[in-house]
Amino acid sequence: MTARAFAAFLNCLEVGRDDSCGQCSACRKMASGNYPDFLEIMPEPGKAQIAIDQIRELKKALSYPPFEAGYRVVMLPDIHTTMVRKEVANSLLKTLEEPPVNTVFVLTAVEAAGILPTIVSRCQVIPFYPLSYELVGAALSRDGLTAESAYAMASIAEGSIGRARELAKTDLLEQRRAIVEGLVNLSQSQAGAVEGVFSLAEKAALQKDELGDLLELLKLWVKDLMILGAGGTERYLINHDLRHTLAPAAQRWGAEQLSERLALIGEAQRQLRHNCNRSFVCEVLFWAFIE
Repeated sequence: MTARAFAAFLNCLEVGRDDSCGQCSACRKMASGNYPDFLEIMPEPGKAQIAIDQIRELKKALSYPPFEAGYRVVMLPDIHTTMVRKEVANSLLKTLEEPPVNTVFVLTAVEAAGILPTIVSRCQVIPFYPLSYELVGAALSRDGLTAESAYAMASIAEGSIGRARELAKTDLLEQRRAIVEGLVNLSQSQAGAVEGVFSLAEKAALQKDELGDLLELLKLWVKDLMILGAGGTERYLINHDLRHTLAPAAQRWGAEQLSERLALIGEAQRQLRHNCNRSFVCEVLFWAFIE
């Protein structure tokens, strides 16, 4: 988003501004994705990495002047995963070091690992830092989420508005609510406990790629219980949509037990990263949780 905003600013026809105007013909073309001098180099469909032929075609295109812009902007997103082959990166080094006149390269990555030092040394590195929960939550609220849902999503998005918006498209909060209420109302000694645990585990396992995020939400709920147990007030809580579960859960589990359950969730997350069976991981976790 920032790279695109920068490209729009460079070529905005309203000079002397601190930002692009959003109204001129250049800004409108950028917003619609039809600006001829903004080139985004992505892997070909079905491929994970940029091909060397794409870099050759890019260099050929750069031998001609821009169509209409003061600057041509070339963006290569996520180069930590799309440009890890040395021969591809090396084919671009000379162009990065001495780009054509009025040509700006913008390379983006979420982490430095995997990026060749020869690429980094030819760039001006601009680090990005996580946004506050309040800023991310405010953006989600403007998107139409309730304040409670927005703050919950912001808390697991690690300061990324884009990631928070992707998570907001899922039903994670509804699934988390069902699991928390089920765990609070279950105990190993009651009739139907096994069936109840299996049912909760089955629902959780259906989240597939989002299961890790679901467990992260469960971890945040446990942390709220620990905050209350330590004498904290509601202003320090994250999961305001689960207030009704806090009192009965706090009566059931003390600080030591909550710490143990926090560790259990962490172990389950590690097992999922090692591709253990999702349903089995959830069954073991939930059964241990309701002791």
